[in-house]
Amino acid sequence: MTNEENQQELLFKFNMFERQINELQQQIESVERGIVELDTLNFGLDELVGNTGKEMFAPLGKGIFVKAKLISEQLTVDIGQGNFIQKSIPETKKLIQEQVLKLQGIKKELEENLEAIGEEVTKLMNESETKECSCRDNCTCEHGNEECSCGENCECQED
Repeated sequence: MTNEENQQELLFKFNMFERQINELQQQIESVERGIVELDTLNFGLDELVGNTGKEMFAPLGKGIFVKAKLISEQLTVDIGQGNFIQKSIPETKKLIQEQVLKLQGIKKELEENLEAIGEEVTKLMNESETKECSCRDNCTCEHGNEECSCGENCECQED
């Protein structure tokens, strides 16, 4: 493999790693936003405790609120696929905490994948540095050979 082909292969690998790193970072950020959102929801549930009969602003979506009166501390919770069940505030907080723990596990796994890719990039960089030669472009020797095929006194030869 020529030096130019080797450089193109390295560039391809580095670009691939860069895309993977960017995707993992975006996924981590998304998971972190989910955790913050659930923590905020958990805090909001605390505000409901003991406020039955009081008026409050209930969100309809995208910054739109309606004035409402809290008539019960029983919550209707979406458990997926259009299924709803009644839960108390403590039960709902427990459910939210379980979701936070799942997201934290996913985040940890994503961070481990990111670290593994970082290690692969470091390994690839170290390998590419050991193969580099400071002599003429047509030198095809590899680091560690006793004699360089280009006939020059270059870094490819063992010290």
